[in-house]
Amino acid sequence: MYDDQDQQEAPESIPVGRATDLGAALLMPDIDRPRAWLLTLNDSPQSYVDLDKPEHLEFEYTRRLGHVVDLAAAPGEPLAALHLGGGGLTLPRYIAATRPGSLQTVAELDGELVALVLEHLPLPAGAAVDVRTGDAREELTARPDDSADLIIADVFGGAQVPAHLTSREFAVEVARALRQGGVYAANIADGGDLDFARAQVATLRSVFPEVALMAEPGVLRGRRFGNLVVVASTAPLPVSSLARRTAGDETPARVLSGIEARVFSRDGAPVTDETATASPAPPGGTFRIG
Repeated sequence: MYDDQDQQEAPESIPVGRATDLGAALLMPDIDRPRAWLLTLNDSPQSYVDLDKPEHLEFEYTRRLGHVVDLAAAPGEPLAALHLGGGGLTLPRYIAATRPGSLQTVAELDGELVALVLEHLPLPAGAAVDVRTGDAREELTARPDDSADLIIADVFGGAQVPAHLTSREFAVEVARALRQGGVYAANIADGGDLDFARAQVATLRSVFPEVALMAEPGVLRGRRFGNLVVVASTAPLPVSSLARRTAGDETPARVLSGIEARVFSRDGAPVTDETATASPAPPGGTFRIG
């Protein structure tokens, strides 16, 4: 757990690089925001953190996840949150800022990346965030029943979502760990015919009665590769509010739910541990810097 005693001085505004367990990480300062940083891993953007304004969400998909956070409970109400994938800890910082008193756990496989982030981008004072190094599914499996209000998955290995985080068995574990009415949200990536995204919606629909999908229209039409956010719950989702918020973003998105989500999934069969595959690799240069 990290508290006031764990705080360190923020880094000077010079790039910081380090070899990590999964590649080469680089922290680059944003010249337009005095204490804001972009984290890349193997030249692919991973996270954006503004130390002075943790409620600022730079990436569009992160804003969509932020909308889910905002609507997961009454404004300001603390949440018990589990983050599968850590990166720069952008969303744990966001929740700590917008929902003080929240208890959060983060599972990040790359221990050296965790060390880099905590050393150079310290968590804000008072943030109750337990950062653990380990596999996301193993951390989920160890989670007690009915213990999380919110579970967010943002896990990419080599720019792809690992196969073992895409199956029905994984979704069953998510449902087990969530409290009644709790919310699951995951960042995935796909393009073209969107077979991976369709299978993910079908898989979640086999476990949760309520499933929605958020993405830019161009991605939904298969015109380009990009991020999609899937959301699931045992309780009705705030679809209208999500639609209003995403429509008002700098890069507007559509929200598919109900019949539209079922049609999108093409009533496909759920993915299982035996049939699961990683998400498709992005076309060269899609998410790369430089």
